[in-house]
Amino acid sequence: MNGPMPPAIPIEALPKHLPTPLFCMSHLVAHPKRSVIFSLAVAFVALAYNSPQSFGQQSTEQGHSHMHTNRLISETSPYLLQHAHNPVDWYPWGEEAFAKAKEENKPIFLSVGYSTCYWCHVMEKESFEDPDVAKVINEHFIAIKVDREERPDIDEQYMLATQLLTSRGGWPNSVWLTPDGDPWMAGTYFPKQRFIVVLEQLQNFWVNRRDDVNRQAESIVRATEQAGNPSVTETVELSLEMVEQATDEFLSQFDDVHGGFGGAPKFPPHGTLSFLMQRYRTTENPKILQAVTRTLDAMWLGGFHDHIGGGFHRYSTDRKWLLPHFEKMLYDNAQLMDAYAEAYALTQKPRYREAVADIYRWVNREMTSPEGGFYSAIDSGEVGKEGESLIWSTEQLEKPLNQEDADLFAEVYQFSNEGNFREEASGERIGKNIPYRVQSLDEIAQQYGEDPKDFRRRMHAIRDALLEERLHWPQPHKDDKILTSWNGLMIKSLSKAGRLLDEPAYLQSAKKAADFLVKAMMTDEGVMRSFRNGQAKQPGFLDDHVFLAAGLSELAKATGEDDYLFQAKRLIDHLRNEFEDAEEGGFFQTGKTHQELLVRSKFLGSGGNLPNANGIAAELMFELSEEFNDPALRRSAVKTLNAFAVAIDRQAHTNEDLLKAIETWVIPTLDAKPTADDRRLIVRGSPVTMEARVASSDQTESAQAKSNRLVVTVKIDPGFHLYGEAGDKRSSDAPVLVRPVRLTAKPGPAIRMQSIVMPAATKKNDPVLGRELAIYSGTLEIEIPFSIEPVAAGSAESIQLELQFQACDDMRCLQPQTLSGTLRIDIQ
Repeated sequence: MNGPMPPAIPIEALPKHLPTPLFCMSHLVAHPKRSVIFSLAVAFVALAYNSPQSFGQQSTEQGHSHMHTNRLISETSPYLLQHAHNPVDWYPWGEEAFAKAKEENKPIFLSVGYSTCYWCHVMEKESFEDPDVAKVINEHFIAIKVDREERPDIDEQYMLATQLLTSRGGWPNSVWLTPDGDPWMAGTYFPKQRFIVVLEQLQNFWVNRRDDVNRQAESIVRATEQAGNPSVTETVELSLEMVEQATDEFLSQFDDVHGGFGGAPKFPPHGTLSFLMQRYRTTENPKILQAVTRTLDAMWLGGFHDHIGGGFHRYSTDRKWLLPHFEKMLYDNAQLMDAYAEAYALTQKPRYREAVADIYRWVNREMTSPEGGFYSAIDSGEVGKEGESLIWSTEQLEKPLNQEDADLFAEVYQFSNEGNFREEASGERIGKNIPYRVQSLDEIAQQYGEDPKDFRRRMHAIRDALLEERLHWPQPHKDDKILTSWNGLMIKSLSKAGRLLDEPAYLQSAKKAADFLVKAMMTDEGVMRSFRNGQAKQPGFLDDHVFLAAGLSELAKATGEDDYLFQAKRLIDHLRNEFEDAEEGGFFQTGKTHQELLVRSKFLGSGGNLPNANGIAAELMFELSEEFNDPALRRSAVKTLNAFAVAIDRQAHTNEDLLKAIETWVIPTLDAKPTADDRRLIVRGSPVTMEARVASSDQTESAQAKSNRLVVTVKIDPGFHLYGEAGDKRSSDAPVLVRPVRLTAKPGPAIRMQSIVMPAATKKNDPVLGRELAIYSGTLEIEIPFSIEPVAAGSAESIQLELQFQACDDMRCLQPQTLSGTLRIDIQ
């Protein structure tokens, strides 16, 4: 199972009659003859989640020479290559395997995992390297191995089938299919002896109960289709209330003692933190900031953070962020870098800047390829030795350190002779320690009466010495494939951190990775998914296009290099052509040219701790619509939000990026503070920009009597319009309850200003209201003549401007806004 899995199936995607997000076979099976299969499905749950205390006794060590080689030897995936010398006759996913199953009339055994999955390793050692298990599989099944990180489409659909059958999920995912690819039984991890029993029982069902198996498969396929494309009859209006309700929900889940949201296990709450920080910028609610900083501080101090090597682990097994699951994933660290950089920008706390540098140090040292791309993950360790390369006895500290430094480190990082580390399986202490702190280094320095800067330098020198020692220990496996989507996340975070923290090294890393991906992975047909050993393979999925585009857009913002912005637009254009649901809105996980599986869906979750790709796409399209003056992008973004409105309303978790996009859409935000010089003022409130300047006319000979004009230019974003002033003789009345545009100017005492006359509006007949309306769109320019009293020469004056309006598009109106600013005039 490789630990608990974050929710993969959104509530809204499940059949309405179900009381919980996941359901078991009893909801699918109504035919009385299928009771035996249902009993077996129930047994699967017990088998898959049996206590693993005796795993080590059943493992079989793999020799240095290879007695077997199967078809996986030609693959590039590190996970598939790990199984290339199993005695199991593995096939990669493809036509050959399915043709073989049909030819021999055999069911397919599908095993899905990834190279840093601990329980995948356990099942390989116990079963897939065992000749007795291999004999049963090879005789009765066609075996297919899939790397879920290379093929998230396969992983998502068959993980959904497992959840439908067992009410649980995890990896390795074990699914039995018909030769046509329809699932009819599933589970996760199986101990060897029970796995053999299950295989033999399923073979018996396949031979003697084929009709029941086929009916079972049909039921599961129908349920998968229903979950993947749910029929939604209700509608939910996008509103600020949805955003506020989600905020309240997250705050109610906040663990104010240990940080995080909810209980153990605790995954880093990337989406929740990002959403709450955006909410804090809008509301300045101190409770929101407290939840964010308490969580970031707890993760930074706990054993969840690798204090010696840098970076963060996959999740914490306890609520205190002490005992981690020791994998390190690129996508987690990319999102945490983003969170800590944003937190630094909000608070200016040095520890958050240090956290960003800590992640970068690890990524730069261990996760960067010669081409500039970023590797995927680092394993937690060998079977039975999880975390062994990351935990220390007190005696081990004394090899690279003198006694004084060893004692200091042990005290600061909570070491003891009996150890603070407990094995995840047994819960017993083994005399080893996970480094963690209960206070910041500055606070500890004060307790020791030392200068904080000197103390920090000393602790960093100790850390570096321990890291050098640790790197000489046996190292866990590294998955060195380069995934476009995860690289996009890291490019985005490095770019944002470089911009907010003014760190050129971060931008250089982001640029090198981006240049590599654009050259090696982008094609005329979009972007490729995976790169390893000089080979790009597998057309990219939704997240590949969206996350890379977001990274390139952020890099353009950080560097000012427009070429990255054009590449982002190119990816989004391809996304809209190939992935968009033109009828209902939103984007499918697969494109039109991808292989058709059970269902083409927008609702299947990734089963990991990744951002919501549809939400990121909506946010990015709002941005690019303004950059490229493209209202079609904004319409796609709004349509996406409406497509997921019911899902967002029912479940805030996993939909945080969609909620951020809704806030951007519903609440017009001030994009920039008013900027002014002696003759120019610019102030913007999306989707309107107001510019003001003074223009002089030389029609009179007297400088003091010179005629001046205040020119106010109002720029309205494409797709939006403003309504004319009610009662304006040049325009029709504005619609009821919609604020018309109104400009007011308050000059200084020495300025004599004439009346403001709005330009003529465009007349448009509204069939619903049954009357003619006046609207403004595009750009309107208002000129206001004024003069200056002669006594004012050599002094400074000002004009206070205020623009009231309510912007609307074809679907709805935003909240009323007021833009204001002061234009200073130096009188010569």
